[in-house]
Amino acid sequence: MLMITGATGALGKLVTARLADRSDVVVGSRSPAPGGRRVDFDDPASLDFTGVDTLLVISAGAAEDDVVIARHEAVISAAEKAGVGHLVYTSLSGDGDHLTYALAHRWTERRLRGSSLNWTVLRNGLYAEFLAAVAAPGPDGTVAAPLGAGRLAAVAREDLADVAVRVATDPAAHAGRTYELVGEHALGGADLAAAIGGSYEPGTLAATREAITAAGGALPFQVPMLLSTYAAIAGGFLDGTGVDGSALRTLLGKEPRPAIEVYAATVRP
Repeated sequence: MLMITGATGALGKLVTARLADRSDVVVGSRSPAPGGRRVDFDDPASLDFTGVDTLLVISAGAAEDDVVIARHEAVISAAEKAGVGHLVYTSLSGDGDHLTYALAHRWTERRLRGSSLNWTVLRNGLYAEFLAAVAAPGPDGTVAAPLGAGRLAAVAREDLADVAVRVATDPAAHAGRTYELVGEHALGGADLAAAIGGSYEPGTLAATREAITAAGGALPFQVPMLLSTYAAIAGGFLDGTGVDGSALRTLLGKEPRPAIEVYAATVRP
């Protein structure tokens, strides 16, 4: 049996849809649909992985580090106790260590390496769809995100879902492997603006912080997460040159989806 956890997020939904016709796949979530299994990362008693051969864990990263680490510790410990054969974990690309949300991912990778489980780590690059959110154009088409002269090796979420399915349905071939899954063509602010017929006029981190705070809606820990993302892109740390990005094309077995097209389609549907 293959179980998917963390399936309620955008990536998880794509993975689940790709495996919907398989009788040997079960989805674990806080509010499971018929045929699913209740799995709540915040309730260790619910983490029953009995009969699970492969566990695909889509990171529970939308929280403070200590909360995320506690969730992942509970999942890995429960998987060890249940005798799960292989755990596949969606992590963060290796060039993302300057991001404030990298720590929990690296902790989880270390915990897996020291576990009794067979494991595979999918180090996902930042989504092109996420880039569309943090570098969305204004009403006049101006992209004002503080990306400086930096570039981001963004990757289409659909491609990451395809890779997750391929690895999770044939895990033995990927045991003990860590794959860097970043885009092949890094995108800068000027590229984004050109794709939508706009202009690129980058703002400052301070102005962006003020705008995010004034808009409301962001939880306190999310503000530094966003600012660290902008700063890492502007600093040239997320352009894909710091990692071997060949795994995406290899695992897909085809050319990756152009991230710039995904960006344009997302901001101007």
